[in-house]
Amino acid sequence: MSTVSAAGVEPATQGTEEKKPLRPCCACPETKKVRDACIIENGEENCTVLIEAHKECMRALGFKI
Repeated sequence: MSTVSAAGVEPATQGTEEKKPLRPCCACPETKKVRDACIIENGEENCTVLIEAHKECMRALGFKI
């Protein structure tokens, strides 16, 4: 099984625009996508590693989960 890393994931910002707070739905799209696909295909109980990787990524961005 492949592992998912949260390293290098940073919110995108554009030049001089005021920085808007990152919303949870838009944070960590890479880990979210593989987590969701795994849950759909295999069930939540079989995707704990990917679920935890997504939680770790969210925490790294400052979300309290």
